[in-house]
Amino acid sequence: MALLVRTWNLFHGNALPPERRAYLREMIELVTADDPDVVCLQEVPAWALGRLEEWSGMQALGAVAAPPRLGSAELGRRITELHHGILRSAVTGEGLAILVARRHAIAAHRTQPVGPNRVLLGVELAGGIHVGDFHVTGGDVAQEQFARVVALGEGDTVVLAGDVNLRPPYGLTGFSEPLAGSIDQILVRGLPSGPPTAWPAERRRVDGRLLSDHAPVEAMVG
Repeated sequence: MALLVRTWNLFHGNALPPERRAYLREMIELVTADDPDVVCLQEVPAWALGRLEEWSGMQALGAVAAPPRLGSAELGRRITELHHGILRSAVTGEGLAILVARRHAIAAHRTQPVGPNRVLLGVELAGGIHVGDFHVTGGDVAQEQFARVVALGEGDTVVLAGDVNLRPPYGLTGFSEPLAGSIDQILVRGLPSGPPTAWPAERRRVDGRLLSDHAPVEAMVG
């Protein structure tokens, strides 16, 4: 079973450079338009986790990593709409999400902490493929959190997709080669896989706007 796996740090829905409004729905529709099998998302505002199935047409599993500061995701959304470019994630909270095409059954899912306001979101597809979505903190703790992500990768067949906040080499044993020069990675163990590639800028440009400060990265797995 060959899977098109994709990962994208959504920058909380912001364009680059950030503007007053956000483009989160446009991003979700863009990254799912060609019917991928699995899409791992980072920097998803907490309020948006419940809308991803509607926007994508895919199964959506989400996890809040950093809770909304005001205790309400909806209140955070309303405040942030005053100016997304300035407020970004200040009050909305932040999460991860894995989108899975409806042709694939989901056998199990889990969320495990990897650091303060950081989690690994895991999904097991029918057939035993484990997919882990993550976003580790940059700086001195990145290596420690990433090591925890790798250690938590369960099963003989695992795909880790997300924002490492470190550029390779990573010194991993048994995993596929990372995308050179990139902090966004798809790393595969126990399955054949093609080399990961990043979208060119024009592919994520909509109506003249460059969406997110990260490019989606994708790979064929299986």
